[in-house]
Amino acid sequence: MSRHSQVRSASRLQERLDSLNTARELAAGVLADAQLEAVYDVLDRAASRRSLSTGHTVVGFFGATGSGKSSLFNAVSGSNLATAAARRPTTSAPLAAVWGEEGSGPLLDWLDVRDRHALPEVADFAGGEAGLILLDLPDIDSTTVENRQLVERLAGMVDVLVWVLDPQKYADAAVHHGFLRPMATHGAVTLVVLNQMDKLNAADGNAVVDSLRGILEQDGLAGVPVFGTSAVTGDGVAAVRGAIRNVVVQREAATQRLSADVARAASGLAEVSGDGEAHGVSSQAKAHLVAELATAANVPLVVHAVERSFKRQSARRTGWPVTRWLLRFRPDPLRRLNLGRDDAKPELNRTSLPPAGAPGRARTDAAVRAFVDDASAGAPGPWRAAIRGVARDGREQLPDALDQAIAGTDLKASRRPLWWALFNAFQWLALLLAVGGLAWLGVMAALGYFQLPIPEVPRTEGWPWPTLMVAGGVLFGVVLALGGRMLGAGAARVRAKGASRRLRAAVGLVAEEHIVEPVEVEITRLEAFNAALKAARGG
Repeated sequence: MSRHSQVRSASRLQERLDSLNTARELAAGVLADAQLEAVYDVLDRAASRRSLSTGHTVVGFFGATGSGKSSLFNAVSGSNLATAAARRPTTSAPLAAVWGEEGSGPLLDWLDVRDRHALPEVADFAGGEAGLILLDLPDIDSTTVENRQLVERLAGMVDVLVWVLDPQKYADAAVHHGFLRPMATHGAVTLVVLNQMDKLNAADGNAVVDSLRGILEQDGLAGVPVFGTSAVTGDGVAAVRGAIRNVVVQREAATQRLSADVARAASGLAEVSGDGEAHGVSSQAKAHLVAELATAANVPLVVHAVERSFKRQSARRTGWPVTRWLLRFRPDPLRRLNLGRDDAKPELNRTSLPPAGAPGRARTDAAVRAFVDDASAGAPGPWRAAIRGVARDGREQLPDALDQAIAGTDLKASRRPLWWALFNAFQWLALLLAVGGLAWLGVMAALGYFQLPIPEVPRTEGWPWPTLMVAGGVLFGVVLALGGRMLGAGAARVRAKGASRRLRAAVGLVAEEHIVEPVEVEITRLEAFNAALKAARGG
């Protein structure tokens, strides 16, 4: 493979690793820690392998007891290393045959393979510029726990996996279910060898190979090369060498192996996460949530108090001065709720609204639940739980936040319309007119009482002016009071509507901060997770 192709493959692998890491970070707190830890292990192994020799391809020979794995290892490597190593006391240690010793040390250290042997070049197989490391490993069905753990560890680290089976146990469930099937994503770096074919005649050998291919297809490894060999006679060994040689020359095995690891880890995340996207926040669901929260937060009660308070203040400013003082004995509806105070600090003030009872809390819970159910519809189970979780956390903060929002809303209670001053001035003029008339009549009565001459009083249509002044002043004051009451009622409704809009806007901001935004963040996180997972899987 050309250098340009290798660079391009490495670049694609890096993009997939980055996407997998992004998916892992996004899933923190949503998916199980064990699954995320497994993904981290894949990323860590990938980073370690890519930092080591890219000029070496590590090929591991895996097989069960009696498969002839070590004999095949010797036949392929052209040595008797495995036989010699088998006579050592520590038979559980892996054995490495190395071609191209330069640069192999750190790689073998990472693999934790201590028994290393540099071998001479084997024609048409190993040597020259292409580095190769063959590993002979303990049996995968070893009764020693340490041996099995070692095999499982190296199965997750080598670049190419060579599975050595024998005609008698090639369908062993322990091998297929425990190793081959979980590695279905690694078909590009997997070779399967059916060894000891010298024990079968030609017809039986072909039948066994066909049967093995069928089982591998069920394992998800359709198309994986299957070689029939005999370490005793040497039949098929050249074909295995050729397959390994092709992999080494291409120098893509490590990248392909890591790509398969990424795909497997991404598939594992997808399996525990589930498929699907959340419906998202709709304007209708958001409006319904705000409306329900406004009702639960006693916004209608506050709006009614705004209207009544304005009517009261209007009557005090425009009513007949003789009787308006009586309104002082009627409490202001807004002040009773600790609202509408000019000196109140919104960040510190609290209302005197009645606390939400069981019905109010149930209404709030139902509104939040309905909103979350609508927004999270279609999301996988763990993500729906995460969305519900952030909404539940926000729900706990709603009562205090709503009360503070209402307390901090400008209800325009201190704003005085200009027509109040105009009506008030006319009321005082009407009162002065009536008082002047009364004074005039009083003077005339006093003069008559003391038998003094009474001046002629001007008349209009026969009505004396003092009487007209009293009657006109009183009548004008009553008309002004009635007109002010009617105008005040209309203005009170307008002010109440404005207060309702501002209060609902304040409730909307609270809902946005504590419910809507956290839910949208989780939904966005799910979208980003799915996109990263798709990229990691090579989609």
